[in-house]
Amino acid sequence: MTEREFRFGVVAGNAPSGAEWAATARRAEELGFDTLLVPDTLQTFAPFPALAAAAAATSTLHVGSYVLSAANRSPGLVAWETSTLQQVSDGRFELGLGGGRPDAAEDAATLGGDFGTPSDRLQRVASTIAAVRKLENAPPVMIAASRPRMLRLAAAQADIVALGLPPQTLEPELARTVSQLRDAAGERFDQLELHLNVAAVAATVDAIPSWLSRMVGGDPRDMAWNGGIAFLVGSAERIADLLCRRREEFDVSYIGVNALFMEQFAEVIKVLRG
Repeated sequence: MTEREFRFGVVAGNAPSGAEWAATARRAEELGFDTLLVPDTLQTFAPFPALAAAAAATSTLHVGSYVLSAANRSPGLVAWETSTLQQVSDGRFELGLGGGRPDAAEDAATLGGDFGTPSDRLQRVASTIAAVRKLENAPPVMIAASRPRMLRLAAAQADIVALGLPPQTLEPELARTVSQLRDAAGERFDQLELHLNVAAVAATVDAIPSWLSRMVGGDPRDMAWNGGIAFLVGSAERIADLLCRRREEFDVSYIGVNALFMEQFAEVIKVLRG
């Protein structure tokens, strides 16, 4: 397999004002990030308008959903929104889709949707992809996957696969997940870009803020100390070496970083891009 170039995304979902949201997007672009990614939760901005605003404030930064919960929108609505955002962003949109986080059922109920069974949500993701692929200006599609059925769908239909593993996941489980994806994709595996999310970047484990527990569902320092893949600890050079090894061993070349740590990670980008 030809080694892919690294890509880097900032995962952000809120700002106190429109001006500060635009400033976040511009800062991500200045720091060398490739994409700005917005989650799909009722605690964050609605993805499509927030991404449109970010695209309007920048010139090269791509924008993407990370990831739309399948239960929250019909396939036709997603296709309509996608077509518009692709046009107003001059082709800089990347559509991320998934079956929904474990607690996404409450969001779906609030929005009047039916969360449904895992099979229902898998079918909704597949139907949404089919609707979007019919567009003349269809964007790249990211599918968030970690379990066998969604991995098989991603292997067959995604351009980008977001490996939806918990932050405390260790590298052996990452290896098993990538192996399952590789087996399902066959020759198509080389076409897939693999994405992994980073919850925190810090010089030492003790420098990881304890309040991050609200986001990761446990003690982030314990997770980092035990080798959780969502935590990057050490100097920029050490982290760059780690990411290069993971790219070589696991084919992960697209790194998404919590926006609260984008300044710290920018030093890693400098090392990797030399």
